[in-house]
Amino acid sequence: MSERWYAGRGSAAIEVAILMPLFVALFTTAVVLGRTANAISAVEAAAYDAARTASLARDAETAQDRAYATVWQSLSDRGVACLDGPLITVDTDEFSNPLGTPASVTVTVTCQVTYSDIDLIGVPDDQSVSASFVSPIDQYRTRP
Repeated sequence: MSERWYAGRGSAAIEVAILMPLFVALFTTAVVLGRTANAISAVEAAAYDAARTASLARDAETAQDRAYATVWQSLSDRGVACLDGPLITVDTDEFSNPLGTPASVTVTVTCQVTYSDIDLIGVPDDQSVSASFVSPIDQYRTRP
């Protein structure tokens, strides 16, 4: 009877040793996916905010300045830090359209999200996340 009791002894340690790498891989995957989802959400919100802010300006130069400032502020508010800063493209060409014709502002934000602090095999160093948003300019609002 005592032999049966010793037969299963130590099997829990072996099970944990086998399953632990799977748990670590699952946890790491969840962290990377969560960080990526957060970055995608923040970049999309920054592009939206910047396009909306730029569309309210009266001239192209002011629109670009406000869009840049809005992207930086929006990403900062959401706690997202881009590697080497965000790449921001603001298309304000349609500010030159005549009054009464449809026009819009397009803002594209690209951010390199880093995973260098997660030092495990299979985790990428960084990933590029990009979003673009178009906001209409009021066609009857005076423009220079």
